[in-house]
Amino acid sequence: MRSALRTGTGPIRRTPLSTPTRLHAGVHGLGVRLARGPPIASLNASPSSCFHSKSADRSEALGSAAKLPDAKTVPPATPRERITIADIKERRAKAGRLVAPTAAYSDADMFKAPSTGKPKAKRWDHHLTKESTLREPCKLKQAAKYLKQPGLISLGGGLPCPEYFPIASLDLRIPVPPHFSESATASLGEDAHIGKYDASLSTPAAPEYDLSIALNYGQANGSAQLTRFVTEHTELVGAPPYADWRTSLTVGSTGALEQALRMLCDGPGRRDALLTEEFSFSTALETAAPLGVALVGVPMDDQGLLPESMDAILSRWDPAERGGARKPHVLYTVPSGQNPTGATQSERRRREIYEVARRHDVFILEDEPYYYLQMQQPGTEPPRSVDEFLDGLIPTYLSMDVDGRVLRMDSFSKVVVPGSRLGWITASEQIVERFIRHAEVANQGPSGFSQVILHKLLDERWGHEGYLRWLMHLRMEYTKRRDVIVKACEEFLPRELVSWNPPQAGMFHWLKVNHELHPHASTKSILEMEEEIFNRCIAKGVLVARGSWFRAEQNAPPSGLYFRTTFAAATPENMTEAIRRLGEAVRESFKM
Repeated sequence: MRSALRTGTGPIRRTPLSTPTRLHAGVHGLGVRLARGPPIASLNASPSSCFHSKSADRSEALGSAAKLPDAKTVPPATPRERITIADIKERRAKAGRLVAPTAAYSDADMFKAPSTGKPKAKRWDHHLTKESTLREPCKLKQAAKYLKQPGLISLGGGLPCPEYFPIASLDLRIPVPPHFSESATASLGEDAHIGKYDASLSTPAAPEYDLSIALNYGQANGSAQLTRFVTEHTELVGAPPYADWRTSLTVGSTGALEQALRMLCDGPGRRDALLTEEFSFSTALETAAPLGVALVGVPMDDQGLLPESMDAILSRWDPAERGGARKPHVLYTVPSGQNPTGATQSERRRREIYEVARRHDVFILEDEPYYYLQMQQPGTEPPRSVDEFLDGLIPTYLSMDVDGRVLRMDSFSKVVVPGSRLGWITASEQIVERFIRHAEVANQGPSGFSQVILHKLLDERWGHEGYLRWLMHLRMEYTKRRDVIVKACEEFLPRELVSWNPPQAGMFHWLKVNHELHPHASTKSILEMEEEIFNRCIAKGVLVARGSWFRAEQNAPPSGLYFRTTFAAATPENMTEAIRRLGEAVRESFKM
């Protein structure tokens, strides 16, 4: 078991709720304080008959805090290896029903286990850009603190009245774990209903989240309901070993990366440079380039980024040789199933890279959309439980981060639905606070539709165990797909020309073509050979990605001839045929 995951269990820390105060007929004020959240109040006014005949008026709830019923304080349990689902269920049972109205303030501290005895993260003021340090809290969000005043009638908020939302309900057909196939969902799945005012129902089992809350404006860090889920999920997988970590929902990992780069990298001003793999996610490179950030590619092997190469680059850094760029202080890496190479860093590799980062004071952006798609190893039995599944995952940078120098980006895109544009970050309180300040004026947080649908699916219906069983199912499905494309490569690609390492995670298969054996190697460049093979592929009806698209340093000569293929979506038959066509294109180019 991983010592980096050690933590105690216990109830959510909070102060007692204040007693509701009667204002006048039909109007109540409720003062709330939860955990470290500011004492904020919500004003739920019963409407006059001409305005809100069906529901309480939520237009005043500019930013009231999520609230939980009182629970007796109990001493934390003896620290154990990892927070378990049972621990989380016990914590929720003690806390009671979550009440988080429209735009309720929340943070991870409200929902995670106590961090007694853990140190705080280091501060990163010296890494933040001027743009980030100048960001001030949103005045309208901060105005919510005045709602705690009894009898206050708010005309200060700009929240539309939910009566005017033209969607009364949503109905979903969802799988019942462990029956996840489309056919099983059609026959055994269950229907889930999301109404506009479900959270206002007076029944004990009333939902905690509804359309009146989700479809209105919210806090930039996302809803309390989904914040609770991702906070608990982070604890299950591996929370940081320092006390003051936080989470924030994001508009997907690409949006999170753009915000993080603007927080930490100043190209035009400080001449900052960004470390990343020699071949890196092309969209990440395209995100950094317009910011004026110099990109530095670190050599790789079959386990991804090489720590000794990273150390050498940083130790020998000379701004004069790098166009005036200063020594990099940020690393962007995709440790599992790396896009585009499919490489997966072992635990030892991650710890070595982390120590290099500590030695040179480098901040790490850990982008992990494929983390749960770590493949089943040949000849091994699948995990019998979610605990075995979690124990078999490679520890994250986040779980080994003793300094608070990691910002981890998680996403629901690759493991639930990409169109949700929903994920979350985990980092130190200081970094998350700066991230939220940016989000307040950039995107105002993720879509309410996405949040309420994923909450209904993941939290209310599946729960943590159901979601982890879905991830177990998904990684087995991708393992089967990986095996199909590898088998096709073995059958149809000329092994004397094309080599590969079967990916251990993710959805990408990286192929290296030995350009030195090309009949025109002395007269044609690598890029010209790549273009010729690519065009032949298109002519034969197969699309593969050119390796040059992913080069971190576009101005440097390419180190080899590569193509990226994916086994994410094509049928087994189409994957096999596509690889056959690719093999033909390579053979024709090499005059075989």
